[in-house]
Amino acid sequence: MPNDDECSRFLAAENYYRFSGYARYFQRAPHDGDDAFHPGTSFDEIRAVYDADREVRESLIPQLARAEILLRSHVAHTIAATHGPYATYLREDFYSDAPNSEPTAASCVRDIARSRERHILRFRTDAGDTGSAELDRLPVWSAVEAWSFGTLSKCIERGARGALSEAVATSLGVALAGFPYRVRSLVYLRNRCAHHSRLWNHSVIDAGPTPNNVRVKAKRLAGQFDPRSIVDVIASLDDVLARGMGATPILPTLSERYASNDTYWRGLAKPENPRDHR
Repeated sequence: MPNDDECSRFLAAENYYRFSGYARYFQRAPHDGDDAFHPGTSFDEIRAVYDADREVRESLIPQLARAEILLRSHVAHTIAATHGPYATYLREDFYSDAPNSEPTAASCVRDIARSRERHILRFRTDAGDTGSAELDRLPVWSAVEAWSFGTLSKCIERGARGALSEAVATSLGVALAGFPYRVRSLVYLRNRCAHHSRLWNHSVIDAGPTPNNVRVKAKRLAGQFDPRSIVDVIASLDDVLARGMGATPILPTLSERYASNDTYWRGLAKPENPRDHR
């Protein structure tokens, strides 16, 4: 059991309010104003969950990066092969945008304009602008490297008037149904990992429809999990990487590593509703 000084140093370094998001689940009923901890709860027990969550985020970041690069490659190849490598992919009429949303083409151009990469800068004017004439010469395989993962996800979902998602899914060898929403869930998970956000007992907002065959296989390896759980998104990530580049799944490794901490794994697989002050 750490002493008071050790606890103080830990909380000062990690931020008490971050840690309290984990501690809430060890309290009786914080949502009803009862902050008393369940009998027998220790600081070490809560910290073990906190540390496991950090370790899982750190394990997922490289896998999510591989998925992002894989998707960039297949998007560029698919657009270039079917629609040509220049100009078309930056036209508003290439996308099936919702009436009240920012045009996807505008998101693509904005990300390109922010880039300081040499392969993008060469298409700027002497004044430093990225005008339409210059962009018409920018090949899609360069452009995709400037897009954020979120912009890439929008491009997959809306490109070619909605047909691009099936083409990219086919290129990867993954299920066509719900593919753009699976990509969106990967973006969501990547953002939570990148911002050090809590994965434990977190229900995924942008949950993609992971194919049933993928879920069945994952449950044989890692046990039962809910459709909006972090484990479900990891199963989808594993499927994309395995089919797209033959990568080894990470879910079995995570399941084996954290199986001994039932409290942590249960919160990753079957998240409970938030337990915080109203």
